[in-house]
Amino acid sequence: MNQSSNPIGWRENASASQASEATLAALRELAVSLLSDNMARSSGILGLQPFHKAKPMAGTAVTVRTRPGDNLAIHRAFDFCRPGDVLVIDGAGEVSQALMGDIMSSYAESLGVRGLVIDGAIRDVGAIRERDFPVYARGVTHRGPYKNGPGEINVPVTIGRMVVNPGDIIVGDEDGLLAIAPEDVETVIAGARKQGEKEAAALQAIAEGRFDRAWVVPHIERMRGGA
Repeated sequence: MNQSSNPIGWRENASASQASEATLAALRELAVSLLSDNMARSSGILGLQPFHKAKPMAGTAVTVRTRPGDNLAIHRAFDFCRPGDVLVIDGAGEVSQALMGDIMSSYAESLGVRGLVIDGAIRDVGAIRERDFPVYARGVTHRGPYKNGPGEINVPVTIGRMVVNPGDIIVGDEDGLLAIAPEDVETVIAGARKQGEKEAAALQAIAEGRFDRAWVVPHIERMRGGA
């Protein structure tokens, strides 16, 4: 990725290589909880909620860092989005002014963007909730944004206490959001599939009345002994 010659605060970098459609399709078939468990349960984008009808999301991150309450850089970032991308917006968690609403989210969908992840506020949630286009945000307010800048595109950002780099693969469902580095994604998928099989077997055991909980008391005793 070539570093932009724009001044600090206004940098624009080319979008990173996209994940394959096969990889994204595989991720949409897996619960975020399974993926998270195979990332040592230590990663995750926290504090953002889905505001759309239930639909799994997976796509390549195009990142934006914008001044809280200002969406000029987001409008510019649309020029960097390709079908299959997820637009990831670091608004510093500020919820006093909305960074976008129905018009901008509809435009993103028209570009083939797979979803929006906004560490800030949105508005027009009544309309957004009627659609299945994925929109995750920290909060809601009727107050609209400024359009003054500054803002930067395709730089590392922090979303819900997780660092997201341009080109990371963003996955979301009703439980929340993850960012997976491209070099890790196949390992995470393989582990999640194995765990999914184990969880399916556990549910079958519950249905058949043979669920094994014999490990609980010995584990408590071990933990007590290590206190």
